[in-house]
Amino acid sequence: MSTFHINSKKNDFSDTILMPGDPIRAKYIAENYLNNFKQINKTRLMLAYTGYYKDKKISVMSHGIGIPSATLYVRELITEYNVKKIIRIGTCGAVRDDIKLRDIVIGLGASTDSKFNRIRFQNHDYAAISDFNIAYNAFLLAKKINLKIHIGNFFTTDSFYTDQNMLDILKKYNIVGIDMETAGIYSVASEFKAQALSICTVSDHISKKESVSSKDRESSFNEMIALSLETALLI
Repeated sequence: MSTFHINSKKNDFSDTILMPGDPIRAKYIAENYLNNFKQINKTRLMLAYTGYYKDKKISVMSHGIGIPSATLYVRELITEYNVKKIIRIGTCGAVRDDIKLRDIVIGLGASTDSKFNRIRFQNHDYAAISDFNIAYNAFLLAKKINLKIHIGNFFTTDSFYTDQNMLDILKKYNIVGIDMETAGIYSVASEFKAQALSICTVSDHISKKESVSSKDRESSFNEMIALSLETALLI
């Protein structure tokens, strides 16, 4: 079977999937972390792979940039390919002074300037929250290996470039990460009875005007990847 956006067979995907935004990062994870992996999708260059991590079948697939792209793939994976557990592993921005470049942040929930959830929730506010079980296991693992993480509220935006006034508000309200997908992923996962969590690496500290290189965005962030894979073993 296939959809307009995914050209894979019904059983090609594991029920547990890691989802970076960048297809090159999906390829990197498969090649460096999975055993006996095979490519199962390349339609629209959204690369997907399934393999084994410590004897557990795990898939990895890119979701693109923004809520429309990410939620399209998340919905089809859940409804057409029986994916049940989704860990977004992406990059994000930060504004808090205590959060540094390359720090790992976990989104318990996600506020947003997008109307995506309001459109689907009868124009009411929807509290987009993560799955507690996945978040709890990620927290315990990070604590066990002494990996410093920040856990809290994300801000999911439709605009990559945010004005200074909004950045000041995000800092005031203690936002730990700024991305473009999480609020949508959480709502779609909830609607279709799946579990989802965003684990991100800070690639841009907006207040300090710091960022990592485009090359690092494609092929590094190994601590985040390892934490996500180890979490996947427990869920």
